Amino acid sequence: MTRSLTPLCILGAGLLFACSAGTSLPVHELQGHSMGTSFHITVVDPVPGTSLDQLSLRINESLERIENVASTYRDTSDLGKFNLNKSTDWISVSGELCAMVASAVTIGRETGGAFDITMGPLVNLWGFGPGEMLGAPPPEAAIEAARVAVGLDKLNVDCERSRLRKSVASLRIDLSGWAKGYAVDQLADLLDSMGLANYLVELGGELRVKGHNAAHLPFAIAIEKPEETGSNELTIIHVTNTGVATSGDYRNFFEYDGVHYSHTLDPTTLRPVTHSLSAVTVIHPSTAHADAMATALLVLGPTNGMQLADSQGLAALFAVSTAEGLKYLHSKAFAAGNFLGR
Repeated sequence: MTRSLTPLCILGAGLLFACSAGTSLPVHELQGHSMGTSFHITVVDPVPGTSLDQLSLRINESLERIENVASTYRDTSDLGKFNLNKSTDWISVSGELCAMVASAVTIGRETGGAFDITMGPLVNLWGFGPGEMLGAPPPEAAIEAARVAVGLDKLNVDCERSRLRKSVASLRIDLSGWAKGYAVDQLADLLDSMGLANYLVELGGELRVKGHNAAHLPFAIAIEKPEETGSNELTIIHVTNTGVATSGDYRNFFEYDGVHYSHTLDPTTLRPVTHSLSAVTVIHPSTAHADAMATALLVLGPTNGMQLADSQGLAALFAVSTAEGLKYLHSKAFAAGNFLGR
């Protein structure tokens, strides 16, 4: 991890921390790499005696712990061991992993299965996993063959006894749509425990803020316009004491025979979504919840997604592609929050 005292603009998965020069309060920046991505932490006006070296150490320890629990890239992680275990009996796991899975499964059920942590094999099959992108759809037979190991109904959770069970031996859990937001929440809790009242924590584009920036104002977060051409146009939201997560289909995709294939897969069809919703930003006190819900709303599309957001009181901003260009829609809770006009 490196430390810098220079104000830092953060660019992640559609999110940019809008920095300002000439700030009136001391600002400390910490940055590094973990969970296959980068992280940035901005601490404003820390309490006297705060040790940045100690904070850096504890941040690294927290992120390493989470990787050892939930990484899909480490066979030795708690999750990796569960995925490799072919038993359909109850399997003991750590309490932290069980709690993560239980929370993710609850969101999956609340979204009618739009958020599904058993979809990992399909993500790999379509070439959107850690391997090389395929650039072409997989055979139909392979897609249907993978269906047997996908579905939240094939996963049982018992956190009173810290155990999980598969009903199909080939089932694998992928917490990628949850773990980054969870890590952000964990780091925010760490900063809270150290008495830090004003900060921004960002990991892989998911973030959480508390208090105010160096100008005594809510943090300004710029959301990239989801254009495949790499437009620099931004939408600015102003937030404090909350988490923010964005999910979009405009960076990870391929085209084959003139058809656009997004990395966003529908757990119902096991195929990329075909609707016009390009990106969703969700604002919620829990970044993990925002992370998962942004994915679910992107799967559901502009109509069903907005219905779900409004029914759950979620503050969500939708970027929809139309023949006239990009159109922004917002949920009732987003409008009520006045995030654009602060």
